[in-house]
Amino acid sequence: MSQAPENSRMPVVTPVRVVIGVCLVAPFVAMLWVGSYAKTDPVVIGIPFFYWYQMLWVLVSTALTMVAYKLWQRDQHGRSGSKGGAEQ
Repeated sequence: MSQAPENSRMPVVTPVRVVIGVCLVAPFVAMLWVGSYAKTDPVVIGIPFFYWYQMLWVLVSTALTMVAYKLWQRDQHGRSGSKGGAEQ
């Protein structure tokens, strides 16, 4: 009988992948915890906290997603390099 391909193995949990997961989950947790930002003070340039906090998370989410993507690319490149480098 034929062997199962190498890609069918269970995924490996590494510290880098945990950081990637935290980067992707943090914005969801921050936005779903409404009690933490359901207030009007402090006001910044006339904008209540409720609104500028959410807009700040748009920028933070973008940065965290970019970090997660770059870490994922580095992780995948390292994994393909350790397999012999023939994959691309």
